[in-house]
Amino acid sequence: MKIIVPLMSRRNFLTLTTLGGIVVPVMGLESQPAQAAQTPQTAPAPQVPKKRPDPLAPDLVKEFVRAAHVDLDKVKTMLTEQPALLNACWDWSAGDFEQAIGGAGHMGRKDIALYLLDKGARMDLFVATMLGKLDIVKATLTAFPALINSKGPHGIPLLYHAKAGGDDSKPVLEYLNSLGLK
Repeated sequence: MKIIVPLMSRRNFLTLTTLGGIVVPVMGLESQPAQAAQTPQTAPAPQVPKKRPDPLAPDLVKEFVRAAHVDLDKVKTMLTEQPALLNACWDWSAGDFEQAIGGAGHMGRKDIALYLLDKGARMDLFVATMLGKLDIVKATLTAFPALINSKGPHGIPLLYHAKAGGDDSKPVLEYLNSLGLK
């Protein structure tokens, strides 16, 4: 079987090949064998969107965030029963969002914060400050100096988080003081 295609200008040829067009045989050149020409090209199967899980019950999220302020055993139990709570946020109102790790951060609960981090919780500047992670705090404030004035959950500043960390966060507290926070 022969396929005859009219001549194509160089401009059209370059346009088609540059834009990913299909180049067809030119000037009566024979196509591939009939069997191959009849085999349709198979495109990858379309991705079927996965059904999103139902939202977490708001009361459950609130209970988990509250527990992370003070109760490691309850945090462990709740997270075992519902792993999706790990990075869930509670809005206390007016945009005062808090995750469990944030509650542990301003309460100085290193045990809870470290447990949540071990499970894959998202680290933030406030928790790094409370944990005394001077390298993280310095790198973040060097890259984004305006964050020195940012507020964590409930409007709590970095300096408070450094104090909540106790002895482990003294180097961070000294660093923040050197930047003018008192």
